[in-house]
Amino acid sequence: MIKNKIGIKTATTTFSIEPGKVKEFALALGDSNPAYEKGDSLPPTFATVIDFWSGGDSLGELLELNMEKVLHGGQEFEYVGKIKPGDVITTEGEVENAYTKAGMNFYVLKKMYYNQHGDLVLISRSNIIERH
Repeated sequence: MIKNKIGIKTATTTFSIEPGKVKEFALALGDSNPAYEKGDSLPPTFATVIDFWSGGDSLGELLELNMEKVLHGGQEFEYVGKIKPGDVITTEGEVENAYTKAGMNFYVLKKMYYNQHGDLVLISRSNIIERH
């Protein structure tokens, strides 16, 4: 039954990267890199901001998860291009894998991030664990 979740797609979302959001995120991390404060570049995990603030589907509803038993199992980012303040990023995601192991359900969500020119700039994978 869990294998049926493989291939489920998330809603496509769009997010404009504002320099102020970059600075706020860097401050929240305690990272005083001047490039982040000036808006010249982004902290490596800024894609988290894109995910949380761009709207889209609730993964809990999409995967029919019992949110009281869900853990964040990990996150990885593969930068294949440059993302900078002023870019408009569009994301497309899907469940890349789903399996059960040791009494838990594991979901691997893959997201592709494209800039306003249609260039792929980032691939992320997150692992969601649902305890039985």
